[in-house]
Amino acid sequence: MRKRRLMNQINVVPYIDVMLVLLVIFMVTAPMINPGVVDLPKVGQSLKQKIKPIIISIKKNATIEIKGKKYKRDELLAYLKVTTKKNPDQSVVIAADKKVRYEEVIAVMDLLKQNEINKVGLLLTPSK
Repeated sequence: MRKRRLMNQINVVPYIDVMLVLLVIFMVTAPMINPGVVDLPKVGQSLKQKIKPIIISIKKNATIEIKGKKYKRDELLAYLKVTTKKNPDQSVVIAADKKVRYEEVIAVMDLLKQNEINKVGLLLTPSK
């Protein structure tokens, strides 16, 4: 009676063959894929708007102001709903202080989006 010995090695040749086939397939198909093209605005290009946007300022202490007048969130929504009913193309821009937490800015943006104010942007000062 002859005992069978256990084989303790893995034959990797079939795996190498599969990997080479996959490599060839990806090398052939990669040039055929057309990446999406994004048309970005140029630096210094002026954005012309018919109506001046409403600027919501968020101060360091998380107070919300429009034209120097402080608003609570529900008052802000009431003011914006009245304004956007008059002009449906009215855009809203959020100008937040550097020290304001990111969560505060996102909370205001989310509040505006939930109440169907869709033209919302961020105001930034360009670096010189």
